Amino acid sequence: MYVADSRAAGAGSAERAAGPGTDPARRRVAVAPAVLALGTVSLITDVSSEMVTAVLPLYLVAGLGLSPLGFGVLDGLYNGFSAVVRLVGGHVADRGGGRHKAVAVLGYSISALCKPFLLLAHTLTPIGLVLAADRTGKGLRTAPRDAMISLSSPPEVRGRAFGVHRAMDTAGALLGPVVAFLVLRATVDGYDAVFTVSFCVAVAGVLVLVLFVPSGAGSPRTAPAAGHPRPTLGAAFALLRHRGIRRIAVCALLLGLATVSDSFLYLLLQDRLGVPDRWFALLPVGTATAFLLLALPLGRLADRIGPWRVFLAGHGALLGAYALLLSSWRGTALPFVVLVLHGAFYAATDGVLMAAASQSVPEELRSSGLALIQTGQALARFVCSLAFGAVWTAWGDRTALLAAAVALAVCAAVSLRTGPTPKVPA
Repeated sequence: MYVADSRAAGAGSAERAAGPGTDPARRRVAVAPAVLALGTVSLITDVSSEMVTAVLPLYLVAGLGLSPLGFGVLDGLYNGFSAVVRLVGGHVADRGGGRHKAVAVLGYSISALCKPFLLLAHTLTPIGLVLAADRTGKGLRTAPRDAMISLSSPPEVRGRAFGVHRAMDTAGALLGPVVAFLVLRATVDGYDAVFTVSFCVAVAGVLVLVLFVPSGAGSPRTAPAAGHPRPTLGAAFALLRHRGIRRIAVCALLLGLATVSDSFLYLLLQDRLGVPDRWFALLPVGTATAFLLLALPLGRLADRIGPWRVFLAGHGALLGAYALLLSSWRGTALPFVVLVLHGAFYAATDGVLMAAASQSVPEELRSSGLALIQTGQALARFVCSLAFGAVWTAWGDRTALLAAAVALAVCAAVSLRTGPTPKVPA
């Protein structure tokens, strides 16, 4: 913490030394140092988590023999359990005034400590418990981290700040499957080796967070004025009375109900093209590459035309990926096009949704308000994983994907009509 705090103090001294004659527009070109530090943490952590995510579908379905429904339960748990604790993490961070970093450290540490237990879990119940604990850590850290990004960035460059962070985060997501692929090829007990290396990398991410992220990065820039809501859970839920926040939350929930998880999409690609098992871990690389290349440009576009337009366009890209998987096309370019569309979806929605919500959520409730929206979206995706796995088991993967595509088209049309009025930052 001393390294981070001393750097923050040095940055403040440099800004004061620049004097009033320094061009404010020029100072706003670069993102805040806290954003870059948090991006580094996310990059390292995503190398660790994506190593596991890349091999988990094959490990569970091919290695342990789980049915699509059983995998859907675990996948929904892996991606949706964090919704239970996101509000808790956001609330604790807001109540402490400056606890955003402390809560984030706790969340990253829990996720790191879960990795070794995957070496001991070989049946559905213990694997489910380990994944639940891992998602608890993710739920605790996500909202405080995004609050630190938004509070460290002025509104006119907030889309760019989230774009930079998500690009760095995705660089880790790009490297993770590659590392998993290399470990699987170089070792005999490949899965155990992947889980061990993943744990070591996750510990490094926690150390970077502790040492290099300023402790005050998550503190509001201004003191709460008289009459402003106190940071309580009741005040966080009361944010839904605000028309703009309510519309964002409802639309994010609706669209989440039709968002098929990454693992199912990769399994569908493997089934369509007959991808060998040893190459399966590289499929997420395509998504991560597109996400990495598009995150910053789409973040800057969100600053120019408004984040909500970009957010809806991202779901249009996902609908295009569904349509290609449902088509009769089996060309060699199919996986590349599908994975590019999939990465464009994430680049246009992940950080952009938080930038859109930050326009309306007050600073003293920033972490709780963002967690509220993330919770609804995560719960919706949990339901989607369960439903998709059940339909796949009962009627086949094509029927399940067709139902998801129809649902996404309907939800996107509703969101386009009832979503918040697009705002273009000044």
